[in-house]
Amino acid sequence: MAQTYDLLLKGGHVIDPANEIDGIRDVAVTGNTIAAVAPDIPSAQARKTVDMSGLFVVPGLIDLHGHTFGPDVSLFPDDTALVTGTTTLVDCGGPGWKTFDEYKEKIVDRAKTRVLTFINIVGGGMHDEDNVADMEPDKTAAKIMQYPDLIVGIKNAHFGGMGWVSVRRAVEAGRLSGTPVILDNHILTKYDRDTRTKLLDILRPGDMHTHFYNDRQVEVISRFSGKVQPYMLQARKRGVLFDMGHGAGSFLWPVASRAMAQGFPPDTISTDLHGQSIFTTQSDMPNCISKLMNLGMGLQDAITRSTVSPAKAIQRFPELGTLGRGKAADIAVLKYEEGVFPLKDAWQKKLMATKRVRCVLTVRNGEIVFDEDGLAFPLWTEAGDYDKIP
Repeated sequence: MAQTYDLLLKGGHVIDPANEIDGIRDVAVTGNTIAAVAPDIPSAQARKTVDMSGLFVVPGLIDLHGHTFGPDVSLFPDDTALVTGTTTLVDCGGPGWKTFDEYKEKIVDRAKTRVLTFINIVGGGMHDEDNVADMEPDKTAAKIMQYPDLIVGIKNAHFGGMGWVSVRRAVEAGRLSGTPVILDNHILTKYDRDTRTKLLDILRPGDMHTHFYNDRQVEVISRFSGKVQPYMLQARKRGVLFDMGHGAGSFLWPVASRAMAQGFPPDTISTDLHGQSIFTTQSDMPNCISKLMNLGMGLQDAITRSTVSPAKAIQRFPELGTLGRGKAADIAVLKYEEGVFPLKDAWQKKLMATKRVRCVLTVRNGEIVFDEDGLAFPLWTEAGDYDKIP
């Protein structure tokens, strides 16, 4: 029998929300694309077969909020993304239009991870985000249109001045370029900003607010009633999206648990992974998924919010976020575990969880780039001649 496929992931539980697949399937890869997803593909048709029994096989995870460039806390994507099943990472505001070319050369072009970008509205990028004079919508939009395959929108963050000037300039850049804005914006009284205004009057349908389980950014839960604020429901109804953006300070158990209990989950799951959150708060994608699962979210729903939903949010669906035939062979293999697992929020409090997922294998562009348990490795006693270089 001809070896039609380069790689066959056999017998796993495939969750591919875009194609309404939720069951035992085989996934075949030829070159860098998905060739087939079907039951009982013969192993003889593949050059390499890996047993996926007892594991979940899902589209490569898409993290809308990472940091790979700029401040000292940035992380090279391959070191943190691929080992967690994240095949697409969106840098959230590291470069501005002035620094994008340097960032592209140093990060994007060197990474195996697919790295996309929310470009900062500040021309110099994240290090100078109070500089209103450097917030130029026309030049930001021009850079987006120069690199439409790499830049997916505009980031506004950490503005310490008064009012809405930074948000309005980001939205204007989004209007000029036809791309969404993702907002990281405090509502503390000293800034003269409030949640209702930015969600209902300034942000557009398709724009996103990250860090939304941090009540210094968005007041999701009323301090008086304990209920989800009516303007949150109105904003979601008009198409504003809410992103998890866990990070080192933006996922709080009391906020998340109350919102989830009232049916208000994040539209997209993301990490805000950087040097101050990678170890202290367990904010990689599998851990973020696990935290929401322990607040009542089903695994299938969590996979949707980690694949299809972010792909749509950045206008990259159906190119990304699916295991559809002919699509990029970006695949995450997750192991579901039950037991007792301490999961930490961003304010150093923990939940004793009863379930979690962890990544055990990642395929990026058709290549196995991470294999924690050696699933694709033969036993050394059966592998043949060590003198033959593979």
